[in-house]
Amino acid sequence: MDSNFKNFISNTMESNKVTDKKTLMTTIKLEYPEIPDATINWRIHQLKELGIIQSMGYGKYTLTEFKNYTPDLSNSIKNIHNKILKEFPYTTFCVWESKWFNQFMLHQLFKNYKVVEVDKDSIEAVFNTLTGLSKKVFLNPTSEIYLRYIGNFNEVIIVKKLITESPIVKIDKIWVPSLEKLLVDCLVDKQLFAAQQNELDFIFKSVFSKYTLNISKMTRYARRRGYESELENIINYLLAKK
Repeated sequence: MDSNFKNFISNTMESNKVTDKKTLMTTIKLEYPEIPDATINWRIHQLKELGIIQSMGYGKYTLTEFKNYTPDLSNSIKNIHNKILKEFPYTTFCVWESKWFNQFMLHQLFKNYKVVEVDKDSIEAVFNTLTGLSKKVFLNPTSEIYLRYIGNFNEVIIVKKLITESPIVKIDKIWVPSLEKLLVDCLVDKQLFAAQQNELDFIFKSVFSKYTLNISKMTRYARRRGYESELENIINYLLAKK
């Protein structure tokens, strides 16, 4: 879509919290009198698909206000990160907590998994180091380990291999997975994200309605994990519901 058209829509709707479709079409027609009504309808549909505007009920639209996702970095996760960074300064890794998903879910999680994803060459050494912090540290747990052991604890540390070329970002000097990575992993790692499986649609809808996402980055990572079609299905479902 033409960038001038997108800028025109953003500037037009900026002063109004909610704009009805008739007013929006009239405004577009005044600026672009050569565009047929059918094309205007299609462009409004495209604006919704691109996330530039969102529906506020039948025939009413508002500008989408997205923000960058910033997780709550607990002292515990910072300590884990800094210990790894100090002892393995050249290792590629990231850290996160399952409780970060609470803001995206209807049902709040009481169990909390602290997860360390680290490159395969350092994973054993990092695991051994973290056993000095806690006895409840698990290395690449199997389905049986999740069922027999991890499920019995409210808090554990899970050490797993970091997928190469995973999208990770640094926030407040802490390496964490990007929001795009977390969403894709939620689709793929069904044992680790067992508590989220019944709310996948709600989680994706919550994230898509609030936060800036790089769909291309997310699709590339999903392709690397063999889940591109599953990701496309859920994105198309959300777009159809707008």
